[in-house]
Amino acid sequence: MTQMNGAVEVANKNIKKILRKMVDNYKQLHEKILFALLGYRTTIRTSTMETPYLLVYGTEVVILTEVEIPSLRIIQEAELSDAEWIRSRYEKLALIDGIRMNAMCHSQIYQNRMARAFNKKVRSRQFTPGKLVLKWIFPHQDEAKGKFLPNWKGPYMVHRVLIGGALILAEMD
Repeated sequence: MTQMNGAVEVANKNIKKILRKMVDNYKQLHEKILFALLGYRTTIRTSTMETPYLLVYGTEVVILTEVEIPSLRIIQEAELSDAEWIRSRYEKLALIDGIRMNAMCHSQIYQNRMARAFNKKVRSRQFTPGKLVLKWIFPHQDEAKGKFLPNWKGPYMVHRVLIGGALILAEMD
């Protein structure tokens, strides 16, 4: 569930970025939001190497420019009879599972690459009972009062080291 919330937050952040580039003031927001959503849904994602539209509908979107000035794809589809168009559409839909599986593989490779890049920057530290440490105060904690106050609290003494690197801290006194 948390991965889904994270994905929604990322999508919302990207849509907000697109809208910021398109809108001068918020009065134009309702006019531009459909174009921003179309742009987001039809842009190839780095993680899957596919567009979200293709992964949902099994075909690439026909943009308005292609209707006005027909592209090769539109011309070829217009020359098909109804039966041939239905057959070609059915063949495309039959391939959608393979496309989705390929996108999932790309996504896993991308996540592994991102994890490796992140883990390169992480330094492993060994803590032993009795060692002195400082406790980091995260911005969302109640202890974080203002931007000019320290980001840490302590010192504390390591009382016990748990599996996975978690620590039980004790006050100095």
